[in-house]
Amino acid sequence: MESMTVRELLAATDGKLLGDVSLDTAISGVETDSRAVHDGDLFVAIRGENLDGHQFITGALEGGALGCLTAVPPKEAVPGKFYVLVEDTVQALGQVARAYKAKFPIPVIGITGSVGKTTTKDMIASVLSQKFRVLKTEGNYNNEIGLPLTLFRLTPQHEICVLEMGTTNLGEIDYLTHIVSPNIAVITNIGDAHIETLGSREGVLKAKSEIFQGMTSDDLAILNGDDPLLRTLDGTIAPHIIWYGADHQPPYEAKTIRQLGAKGMECKIKTPKTEFSVTVPALGNHMIYPVLTACAIGEKFGMTGEEMKKGVEAFVPTKMRMNVIRQGDVTILDDAYNANPQSMRAALEVLSQTDADFRAAVLGDMLELGELGPELHRGMGEYAAALGNIDALLAVGDLSWNIYDAAHQAGMEGAIYAKDRAAAKPLLANLIRPGAVILVKASRGVAIEELTRELQRLAPKN
Repeated sequence: MESMTVRELLAATDGKLLGDVSLDTAISGVETDSRAVHDGDLFVAIRGENLDGHQFITGALEGGALGCLTAVPPKEAVPGKFYVLVEDTVQALGQVARAYKAKFPIPVIGITGSVGKTTTKDMIASVLSQKFRVLKTEGNYNNEIGLPLTLFRLTPQHEICVLEMGTTNLGEIDYLTHIVSPNIAVITNIGDAHIETLGSREGVLKAKSEIFQGMTSDDLAILNGDDPLLRTLDGTIAPHIIWYGADHQPPYEAKTIRQLGAKGMECKIKTPKTEFSVTVPALGNHMIYPVLTACAIGEKFGMTGEEMKKGVEAFVPTKMRMNVIRQGDVTILDDAYNANPQSMRAALEVLSQTDADFRAAVLGDMLELGELGPELHRGMGEYAAALGNIDALLAVGDLSWNIYDAAHQAGMEGAIYAKDRAAAKPLLANLIRPGAVILVKASRGVAIEELTRELQRLAPKN
């Protein structure tokens, strides 16, 4: 992070300075975890569900932080440190991040959508990195706290910023957009993720479309032309739209898709300026969408077909995002980071298409689906059975009983059920056999990666 002065902090937040320090005092970092502060940091005290960061201000200042953002006046100030008193520390964090980002007049790409945000972000960054120095969102830093912290990693060396933007409620993408002011907006698709809070797919579309707030006709929207709800945005938003897809035949297309088993897939990419064949080191036909998005953006920034091809083939997914773990003669498809009906259906399709002697799925609850939860889980069981070549299915969790029951009713003899992870562990040994490919997937709150680790323990080591 480049330094920011107390003067700049006050201007950004309209806060009140407490403490006898010079306005030219400069911070060299921003931290929300008191245990992670370094000398020269600004500590931001945030109230969470379980902890209130204001309780740790003194420790953070004594641990090296120069000052803090606080919504509570200190009862006893630490000598030589400063306090910026604000009404809302989360909002103030965003204000400081917006001011910091303004120091770097570089393009910003904002990415949202129901499914595939992280994969798309990683693919865009992989392609652009062949020509530019790119800052991208790491991990799950895609919300009102994580996104500002990502921006503080900007340095003068960066040339493009690629940011993932998540939401569970209306207004959240609008808030993030106000902080980052993207020049290019990407919506991957509109699905059932967070439908519990957003009410319907139309509500999801409305929430995701907040990313266009403040954009002009000089800006770009990169949209999935195969998504019927996204197609309704044609002619309704300010930025110029570039479409990509397979079915719609837009300017950016993927053709002659061929699966390569656990190695990924091959396809031919067609753009307005070039055409090239590429091997995508990731599983599933749905991977054409992040590839096409990245190529549309790469071409916008003057990249050649060869540069884009190298970027696609250098792609590495974020941990637990359909990672292929090979252990002995067993392959685990670790897609445990998150799940919703669209992504779980895609993962089951990948499993079905994978060359294997035995295919098994370990599926946990998909959360935040509201009243539609049981029905959508039943649909997943029916789909798994209809694929016809999945040999075993272990459903884990209360909602996932519906996956098991629907699959069992549809004739899948290998469907079994466990009420929780502890009950599932003794059943995993039945899935380990030569030539097995095992998919593991559930919502983040289920922590089903514990079962991935157990499968790795059980699988042969060579």
